[in-house]
Amino acid sequence: MNIIAWIILGLIAGAIAKAIYPGRQGGGMVSTMILGIVGAVIGGILVTLLETGRFQLTAATLSIPGVIVAVIGAIIAIFLWNLLAGRTSY
Repeated sequence: MNIIAWIILGLIAGAIAKAIYPGRQGGGMVSTMILGIVGAVIGGILVTLLETGRFQLTAATLSIPGVIVAVIGAIIAIFLWNLLAGRTSY
């Protein structure tokens, strides 16, 4: 997937994840994009692990199922970040 598709997927997935996740998440457009890209990688790894039983570094693609997987991965990334940072979601 080329860099433009990664940026678009990151912005879409990061914005949706921030809207769904309770509480306020700081950051601007760049942090939202990075969150979405990290979510695409986390989601791609989880889907590959569930489908094949192997841990493989993959990422979601720029498609409807790919965006859904990336959003789920981005929500997991927000949860882990708040857990590691010791923040509450309210």
